[in-house]
Amino acid sequence: MEKIKSLADLKKKREELQSKIELREGGENVENLVQIKVAMATCGIASGAKQTMEAIIEECNNQNVKAVVTQTGCMGYCYAEPTVEVKKPGQDPIVYGHVDTKKGKELVSKYVVQGEILEGVIPVNYEKIDK
Repeated sequence: MEKIKSLADLKKKREELQSKIELREGGENVENLVQIKVAMATCGIASGAKQTMEAIIEECNNQNVKAVVTQTGCMGYCYAEPTVEVKKPGQDPIVYGHVDTKKGKELVSKYVVQGEILEGVIPVNYEKIDK
C-alpha cells in the first residue's frame, strides 16, 4: 500500500476512491448508463469475481466510461464463473462467462466502447412471460 506523504497525495487518493464509489453506486438515471453486474455468489468469488470487478472498474475509469458497476448474486451459470452481465442503454443484456481480469478489461474496451461482441457469450436459455 502506498504511503500518503502530502496533501496532494491525499487529494489524489480521494479522487481515485470517489470515482470508484460512483461507478459502484451509480446515479439516479441508471437506464441511461451502461450497467455492468458481476456475479459474486460463493462460486463467483472463488473463481476470481472480485478481481474481475476491480479490473472492470479500473478500465471504466481509464476509458472514461459512464457506467454503474455492481455485484449481484448467483446468475445460475456456476460452470462459467466469473460471469458478468452487461446492459447498454436501449439494448438487451448480454451475459459473458469465464471473465477473468484480462477479459473484463476487454469487455469494457471492445464491447462497451466499440460495440464489438466478444467470445464467451452465454446464450439465453429461457423465455420471458410478458403479461
